[in-house]
Amino acid sequence: MKALVLTDIGKTELREVAKPSPNAGQVLLKVGMVGFCGGDLNSYRGLFPLQEYPNILGHEVGGTIEELGDDVPESIKVGMKVTVYPYLNCEKCIACRKGARNACKENKTMGVRRPGAMCRYIALPWQDVFPSEKLSLRELALAEPLTVGFHSVNRAKVTAQDRVAVIGCGIVGLGAIASAVNIGAEVIAIDLDDAKLEIAKKIGVSHTINPKKVDLHQTLQEVTTNDGPDVIIEAVGSPITYRQAVEEVAFTGRVVCIGYAKAPVEFNTSLFVQKEIEILGSRNCTTEFPEVINYLEQGKFPVDEVISKVVTIDESEKALADWAQDQQGIIKIMIDFDK
Repeated sequence: MKALVLTDIGKTELREVAKPSPNAGQVLLKVGMVGFCGGDLNSYRGLFPLQEYPNILGHEVGGTIEELGDDVPESIKVGMKVTVYPYLNCEKCIACRKGARNACKENKTMGVRRPGAMCRYIALPWQDVFPSEKLSLRELALAEPLTVGFHSVNRAKVTAQDRVAVIGCGIVGLGAIASAVNIGAEVIAIDLDDAKLEIAKKIGVSHTINPKKVDLHQTLQEVTTNDGPDVIIEAVGSPITYRQAVEEVAFTGRVVCIGYAKAPVEFNTSLFVQKEIEILGSRNCTTEFPEVINYLEQGKFPVDEVISKVVTIDESEKALADWAQDQQGIIKIMIDFDK
């Protein structure tokens, strides 16, 4: 079977790899849809520090269970449509011992530090699949990046009384927006791309801000009655947006950082003290898969609008290379193995 392999920075190739068989406790999954994530793009560009080369890419999966290994419970059945929890933790480090498996020191995400899912079949533990009778494979492939956004909102302990600003309306940022809107918070979407802001409106934000067109500070002050947002979620990974999050959050507010900064960031640390703010990291997800699946099953998310392009496995190398050259307007590219 063909697999898309990231061989080095800026280099990919389609390789023939063997079809796996499920071991005891595993299922064999026939991959239908798999998404490129921003991490794949940054790995291709050499900007993701955790990426190991060479590796089969892909961890945003919608697939169908085709075969069961021994010792798989009866609740898991052949033919189930599922998405995949793509993280592998060590169970031994301090994060794992504290129950924060998402922040494992030795975490091995599919496509990053172990082989991924940009191939027709993968074998994985039955505990790592989450089924849905209602969702399409396309919708299931969106679940994982949305869980990352949902987790950031859970990290911030967002309530319906909060004003929440999300900087960056890529798929993870849109996941954070969806979660905060679903909770009932007043949400402000911030992005340089008007098309992405239009999608945020469909999710239900109260305000959109394009800093290329208006002054960010002034506009945030206007829409928050001069308080600033109670919560700011940074979903870009730029030194500029990291600083903006600290500068614009309200006194006693919370800043949650999802994006990996592409360069060192200089802060005016006096703001940490003057505002008595909380600055929180947010990595991967914990218990959010059922929450996201339930959200998607309610039809609240504009699935078709966020999928910018669907390609075949044979077109995948060019799609990734083209995305690296022109990222404007692209939210999600997917490989359809049935196309």
